[in-house]
Amino acid sequence: QPAACAAPGPGQLDPAAVSRVLQPLLADPGRRKLGHNLKYDLQVLHRHGLELAPPLADTMLASYLIDPSRRSHKLDDLAEELLHSRLTSFAEVCGGDKRPEAFAYVEPEAAGRYSCEDVAATRGLWELFAPRLAELELEPLFAEVEMVLLPILARMERVGILVDPAVLAGLAEEFSRELERLEAKIYQLAGEKFNINAPRQLEEILFERLQLPRGRKTKGKTGYSTDIKELERLAAYHDLPATVIAQRNLSKLKSTYVDKLSTLIDPADGRIHTSFNQTVTATGRLSSSNPNLQNIPVRTPEGQRLRAAFIAAPGHRFLAADYSQIDLRVLAHYAADPVLLAAFREGEDIHARTAAEIFRLTHATMVTPQMRRVAKTINFGIIYGMSAFGLAEQLHCSRKEAQVFIDRYFGLYQGVRDFMAAIVEQARRDGYVSTLLKRRRQLPEITSSNKMRREFAERTAINTPIQGTAADIIKLAAIACDQRLRAAGLKSEALLQIHDELIFEVPEGEVAAVGPLVRAAMEGVMELAVPLLVNLKTGASLAEV
Repeated sequence: QPAACAAPGPGQLDPAAVSRVLQPLLADPGRRKLGHNLKYDLQVLHRHGLELAPPLADTMLASYLIDPSRRSHKLDDLAEELLHSRLTSFAEVCGGDKRPEAFAYVEPEAAGRYSCEDVAATRGLWELFAPRLAELELEPLFAEVEMVLLPILARMERVGILVDPAVLAGLAEEFSRELERLEAKIYQLAGEKFNINAPRQLEEILFERLQLPRGRKTKGKTGYSTDIKELERLAAYHDLPATVIAQRNLSKLKSTYVDKLSTLIDPADGRIHTSFNQTVTATGRLSSSNPNLQNIPVRTPEGQRLRAAFIAAPGHRFLAADYSQIDLRVLAHYAADPVLLAAFREGEDIHARTAAEIFRLTHATMVTPQMRRVAKTINFGIIYGMSAFGLAEQLHCSRKEAQVFIDRYFGLYQGVRDFMAAIVEQARRDGYVSTLLKRRRQLPEITSSNKMRREFAERTAINTPIQGTAADIIKLAAIACDQRLRAAGLKSEALLQIHDELIFEVPEGEVAAVGPLVRAAMEGVMELAVPLLVNLKTGASLAEV
């Protein structure tokens, strides 16, 4: 903390003197720097003018790659579990001092013992993890992807994204008025006032007062569900469920984003600085937290208006680079299905191609937008192992009709059917699946006697290589783009990674150069059996891109 250096407790070391000793070691490219959660250390050191030069090794990331489903990758938990060592907690070393700068008042000897405990534990974990990474053939993924990406993510977090507080304030006021209107409409449709957020009261209104057809029971079997799926089903019978859905969605958008974002704007630069997490998802995808900028709704008008609050700096534009149908392209590579491969190689509309088959049309030009939407649902649903029951729910059709669609899909793409059967069998044999870069996911329940657990593991076995490889590709893309931007001496910065998309803030004078550079970098990161395709879009706000 800067404040801690300005007014440390008695007997503290001089920050400038410490920096003079540490900087040559930290900046030495001939020494590997080992740490736990190094991205946090990078940020702290950067604030004090100290840079941590590669090569880097992070035991938190090593733990994650070895077992992404592990309950916790925290240093204290790993030390206790694997080294049988209990580490002193931060609260203990600070003696209950709750000031933000409390550590600055800990005596140097006590601080040293506390810090060296962490150092010893980190070294002990590395001695366990390093040979395990080699044994599992994870060293290249660790050293050439995750550890190279780590400082790039740290810089993205420092740069942050500019937010217009006036837009947020206007949305907060407008959404409040709209919520009042929706609540009034709900009471009118119900014929009485009640607590909309109380499931039991909503259940009484829907099933007793309005006599709507009951569906699934709650988990405790004490009543009937009023979750989003049930409300969507009931919306066909009455306006109240649809209005409750609209109220819930808007309320969540307001509380989760509009209200919270205003409190997270850094007064120093007017930007929001999210955290990118490398050790959260089981598939290898990055996540974003405090705030989560990956889940802002895209398809609703309200979500788009919220995205308009995220703006490029004056004299800059946003550039969004989005992989086109990357999951399906990875599926085509794995399945080696001749029809799917030909469609992507020839630049066909894959959803129209699928629609023509499942609706028995003689040519893709006869496909309507609605047919294409159905085919798109099936194409992506297949990746997630969607059953006829699940597809029927998605398409609001009968299970029999959904099964016909699935059968026709596999009649067209027989290689996909064979791949799915083969990957499940391989997972059953090996107990895990992996991506093209050898990222692993253990599947212990693939042989479970419990049918639900076994089928979930089977769906995971199908999905993980596809989604995990797509996650690896976007990470490689972030690395390639960063390296090319730095090599070209450009000032453009990557700000966000959202699913299969990278968003850059680009000076207006660099837009013409950065677009082709980013496209070439992203399309060339991995050679698949089908070409990778990147779509580019520029705009002044996230809503525009």
